[in-house]
Amino acid sequence: MTAPVVTIDTEYTGEHGVAACYLIEDGGRAAFVETNTVRAVPRLLGALAETGLTPEQVDLVLVTHAHLDHAGGAGELVRHLPNAVVMTHPKAAPHLIDPSRIRAGATEVYGEARFAELYGELVPIPAERVRSMADGEEVRLADRPLRFLHTRGHANHHLVVHDPLGDAVFTGDAFGIVYPYLQRNGTLAFPSTTPTDFDADAALASVDRIAALGTARVFPTHMAEQRDVAGIADALRRQLRVLGEAVDRADREGIDGDALDAFFGRLCAEVLDAELASHGFGDDPVARKLVALDAELNGQGLAFAVRKRRFKRG
Repeated sequence: MTAPVVTIDTEYTGEHGVAACYLIEDGGRAAFVETNTVRAVPRLLGALAETGLTPEQVDLVLVTHAHLDHAGGAGELVRHLPNAVVMTHPKAAPHLIDPSRIRAGATEVYGEARFAELYGELVPIPAERVRSMADGEEVRLADRPLRFLHTRGHANHHLVVHDPLGDAVFTGDAFGIVYPYLQRNGTLAFPSTTPTDFDADAALASVDRIAALGTARVFPTHMAEQRDVAGIADALRRQLRVLGEAVDRADREGIDGDALDAFFGRLCAEVLDAELASHGFGDDPVARKLVALDAELNGQGLAFAVRKRRFKRG
């Protein structure tokens, strides 16, 4: 049985079609998957009301990882959901209970004013309302089993949620970015390699693990339901191999400093330019604007991966 899922466009950064949260309902009980930022909370509560459900009927808030476009609004959301428990990866849970380290890191990158504009307040969640989910652990939403699978590669504290009854996987960032605007001429998907935990081998293993579940559909946070699961997996494998080989090359050749950042900035721009061109978007300014930030962040993540590897070697 294919269960209905409500897709909520969070209008992250003020743009349509960039990031989603999802609402699952079963037997009069509900779960949110992802929360986006505090700015999205009214949208989530509005979508809940439109389904005829009340905040008291929400039992679960499922967060794939602690990055702020996925979990920044979790604390504010659960203020409105008296019965909800937040479920996430064991390494993400401490950051939801005490988001001070995440806030400090993000404000260092963005500055106070830009951070406030993007993310607003990060509300701590009481520890008793956060549950760490082991790899393979299962919970139930009414009569619907939901299984949690740890999926490294994008972040070390990432998991996905397998919904067997709904024939679906909620994939966070582990199964790529698949913007609806770019799906006009076949499936266009690309990986997210943002700082600080990119690992090509782990990312490939996670793609394989998700694809092996054999579901008819996936729900990436960026964004919306996708049914070409095999096509997405193939595109991600192809690109992840290229990016992983580039990390190895940059490390092996000793590229460092500004040259390292420039190397990966060019590479990620070229990879995404090639994907756009192959799908007929080469001269589309909307498409190019849509992926510009991803190219920049992906380049930063790959450069960080090289520096992290060298640091570990001493």
